Amino acid sequence: MSTDLFDLSGRRALITGSSQGIGKALAAGLARAGAEVVVNGRTADKLALAARELREAGAVVHELVFDATDHAAIRTAIDAFEAETGPIDILVNNAGMQHRAPLEEFPVEMFDTLIRTNLHSAFYVGQAVARHMIDRGRGKIINIASVQSALARPGIAPYVASKGAISNLTKGMATDWARHGMQCNAIAPGYFETPLNAALIADPEFNAWLEKRTPAGRWGQVDELVGACIFLSSDASSFVNGHTLFVDGGITASL
Repeated sequence: MSTDLFDLSGRRALITGSSQGIGKALAAGLARAGAEVVVNGRTADKLALAARELREAGAVVHELVFDATDHAAIRTAIDAFEAETGPIDILVNNAGMQHRAPLEEFPVEMFDTLIRTNLHSAFYVGQAVARHMIDRGRGKIINIASVQSALARPGIAPYVASKGAISNLTKGMATDWARHGMQCNAIAPGYFETPLNAALIADPEFNAWLEKRTPAGRWGQVDELVGACIFLSSDASSFVNGHTLFVDGGITASL
């Protein structure tokens, strides 16, 4: 059956930054498609709560606590998990943050933190997981980019830079690793109702602008990202590589 192409039974997916928001929604969605999920975050208590909620919904869940900006800790955690539990077949690099300030006043230390969180983490975790995928001759990596991979708005220039880099890092991953049987792609969400966007959600002026600017006329709901993630995690995308898939209600298609 054609639906077998999207079946993730027997596969294991690591989703970074999955104690809330988009990461948690993607973990739940991949679990519904049949995958075991490995949730990740820096805070054990917060991660345990998310894992419990996922298990209550029927998911098979593993917890892996590490800071996605700590290269050494990542290598140790990934290598130990692979040795003790089994292969990570799918990686979703979702860890990220936002900070809003005029570019001329943007704190240097916050710029460094944002770039480490949004960009370095994808390289660090991607490299650690890819070493094992290369040995097996298969694997899926999905990086969470953004509508800001292609567009910009005032006050978030470093975020725009980080997400543009994520799209290009995805191309680089595909170029280096496709020959090893891996597919590396990205999902670029538009404006979704998440904790990261709490300040915008609370702004009536921004909400009015977004509804007019987006052809769909509304915010996205995090579950609307699940289908794209399942597709890029499954055999249905076996010849899709280096692509950034925009899930944005049409905002990048219109003026």
